[in-house]
Amino acid sequence: MVIVRKGEEDKNTSNSGNYGNKGMRLGKYELGRTLGEGNFGKVKFAKNVESGQSFAVKILEKTKIIDLKFTDQIKNEIGTLKLLKHPNVVRLHEVVASKTKIYMVLEYVIGGELFDKIAHNGKLTETEGRKLFQQLIDGVSYCHNKGVSHRDLKLENVLVDAKGNIKISDFGLSALPQDFREDGLLHTTCGSPNYVAPEILANKGYDGATSDVWSCGVILYVILTGFLPFDDRNLAVLYQKILKGETLIPKWLSPGAKNLIKRILDPNPATRITMTGIKSDEWFKQDYSPVNPDEEEEDRNIDDEAFSIHEVPSEGETSPDAQHPYTHINAFQLIGMSSCLDLSGFFEKEDASERKIRFTSNHSAKDLLEKIEEIVLEMGYCVQKKNGMLKMMQEHKGERSLGSLSVAAEVFEISPSLFVVELRKSCGDSSAYRQLCKKLSNDLGVPPSQELLTS
Repeated sequence: MVIVRKGEEDKNTSNSGNYGNKGMRLGKYELGRTLGEGNFGKVKFAKNVESGQSFAVKILEKTKIIDLKFTDQIKNEIGTLKLLKHPNVVRLHEVVASKTKIYMVLEYVIGGELFDKIAHNGKLTETEGRKLFQQLIDGVSYCHNKGVSHRDLKLENVLVDAKGNIKISDFGLSALPQDFREDGLLHTTCGSPNYVAPEILANKGYDGATSDVWSCGVILYVILTGFLPFDDRNLAVLYQKILKGETLIPKWLSPGAKNLIKRILDPNPATRITMTGIKSDEWFKQDYSPVNPDEEEEDRNIDDEAFSIHEVPSEGETSPDAQHPYTHINAFQLIGMSSCLDLSGFFEKEDASERKIRFTSNHSAKDLLEKIEEIVLEMGYCVQKKNGMLKMMQEHKGERSLGSLSVAAEVFEISPSLFVVELRKSCGDSSAYRQLCKKLSNDLGVPPSQELLTS
């Protein structure tokens, strides 16, 4: 266990931009500015006061981890990073903990996310893009050789250091050999929607390494074109595009790049190119210098207290540590619970009028439409049914059209156990519309998150 205390002002670093006037001490590390925040805590810049080396310290709140039932995910990330030592994978140097917090001391990557690089500068040349893709494949194939499937590869989880080399990060959703079932496949539906492989969405079991190859293909596509291969403003349409592997490859890409992208973004995992195949591809091999993993022994302190994340179960319940946290949820429900899952590609952005609001539900489409009709009738709305949709209208007497509200409701099936309800306002009072949406979401939406997904 380590004690965190306020330190005295460091005159040598207080004006560097990384530290405030009063630094925080974590053993031999002095903590500075906040680099980022997530559901479980913060990531802070830190410096080893003995060596002067820079680090990033991930500070996790145990109570938040327990509340969101992500105990196994955090333990999994720590356990996985202990196994990995590769120049293209973010290095875990140390884990220390108190009764309330976990501190993961990680390699500090100064260049930021590959996502930001593409967003600010646009697509890369094939020469630049190929170099980054070669490093990505080196890092991911190394993980596979260690028995680790990442399962959440995306631009946001690929960092770029000061020398322009990539570092793969965020292994919270990774899988190890013990996570495979008797059929030799993984069955947890997880990942970021625009990057997720079709076999994961099909919910019939998948090979983690093969699905990682698909995600690498999406990253390569974005690097070379500047946009996503699978993107649509409608969630259900996007879901179908991924399952069918429907994407357009720009004509201006070289034949070699186009061919490799097609072979990676093959919706059939049985015929999709493998890591070995990628490394043998002629386009990939141009100016390729494989990176050797850093296998020398390293003394890394992993505090056992970091794995002591427990809660007292209620009577008749089992501890969340005794079961996999994703048994009854899939990627789309995880979206509302974890910052590492990004919903932005699924739900379209509209103006501030919030004409569309969506929420997820476990009720069947038939039950949802029946329950929505029952609820809105009790609220005084008139209901019309047409082509599987509901149109709900409420008009305040004596006000003519002023204050009237007209809303359409439609249900999309995402999986046999998950549906999305989309509510669209065509006209009317915004406060009444929000009240209606909140009522329907609270009564029919998926727990634990009761927040509306708005656009």
